[in-house]
Amino acid sequence: MNTREYQELASKLDFPSDIGKLARDKNINREMLLIIYTQRVVRDATKRYYRVKNRSDKLLGQWKNGTTLVQLARNERFPPTLLALIVLRQHGLTRKEFWKYVRDPAHAPQKRIGREIFDVVREDIIYSPAGMEVQYQRGKKGEARLCEWLEDNNIGYRTEEEIKGEYAKTPDALLDKPMKIDGQDVFWFESKANFGDAVEIRKNMKKQLIPYTEIFGPGILVYWFGHVDDYKKVDGVRVVDAAFFQRRLPKH
Repeated sequence: MNTREYQELASKLDFPSDIGKLARDKNINREMLLIIYTQRVVRDATKRYYRVKNRSDKLLGQWKNGTTLVQLARNERFPPTLLALIVLRQHGLTRKEFWKYVRDPAHAPQKRIGREIFDVVREDIIYSPAGMEVQYQRGKKGEARLCEWLEDNNIGYRTEEEIKGEYAKTPDALLDKPMKIDGQDVFWFESKANFGDAVEIRKNMKKQLIPYTEIFGPGILVYWFGHVDDYKKVDGVRVVDAAFFQRRLPKH
C-alpha cells in the first residue's frame, strides 16, 4: 500500500460504523481499519483540541439547554470522552473527578451527568477506558510476539524493562550481541502494534529510531499491521511487517 492508497482508505473512515462496513465490502482486516481510524481521530483531536476548548462556554450553554454530550460530540465530530471532559470541567468538575466518574458513572454527583457519561463511554471506542485498554493490550501482544520469535530463534536479548535507566532511549528488545539478518547488522528490535503511514513512521524515526541508531547501531522496526511502502527511509533502520516473523532464521 502506498500513501495515496492509505489516504484514500483513511478518508472512508469517518465514524466507527464505517470500520465494519469497509472490512466487509473490501475484505480488509478489521483491526487494521480500527487502527487507521484511531490514528486519524487522535491526530485530528490533538490538532483541534484547543479550538474546541476555546468554545467551552458555548458548548456548556448548549448542554445546559438540553443537548446531550454525545450529540455535542457528534456535532463537533470530536471524541465523546474529550468533549465531555471539556464541557464538564467548564461546569465545575476537576479533571480527577471527571476521570473518576468515567470509570464509575454511578458515583457522579448528578443523575444526568452519570447517565450521559455512561453514554459517552459507550460511544467512544478510543478514549474510553475500554478503548484505551484495547490499545494497551494490542501493544503488549505485539511485544510478546516479538519476544516469542526471538526466543524461538535462540536470539539472546534484554527487554526495555531490563535495561531501563542504562541508556537515554531503550528499544523493546536489545540483542545481547549483534547479528546479521539478510546481510545487515541488527542490534535491536522495536515493536509497534499499529499501522505505519508516512506520518507515523516519520514521528517514530525522529523520537525513537534515529536515537537508537546513534546509541546502539542499526536495527529493525516492525509495524504489526503493515506500513506504506513509500515512506522516507533512514540509514540504520529497516522497517518490516508481520510477514517478516513468519520465517525461522538460519542457525547462527
